[in-house]
Amino acid sequence: MENVSIVGIDLAKRSVQLHGAAADGSVVFRKKLSRPRLAAFLSELPRCVVAIEACAASHYRGREICKLVPEARVILPVYVKLFVSVDPCISVVAI
Repeated sequence: MENVSIVGIDLAKRSVQLHGAAADGSVVFRKKLSRPRLAAFLSELPRCVVAIEACAASHYRGREICKLVPEARVILPVYVKLFVSVDPCISVVAI
């Protein structure tokens, strides 16, 4: 996971979906974690950008993630929709 440049987080009620991508856009990892394990996982990552879709809980989570990762960004849902495929069963929409 040394070559991760951006991590997208899709927040759910009890779990989060993570999608890590390299600078060239290739997939480095896809993971499903429980919310308590998110902080431990992010603290182990190298320096990268973390993107979260804006919703009610994302602002709180964004502040918590900023303590661990210097570059956390909360992005508007309008911009997230550009990355969503036509398939409604997609598990990660943040990247």
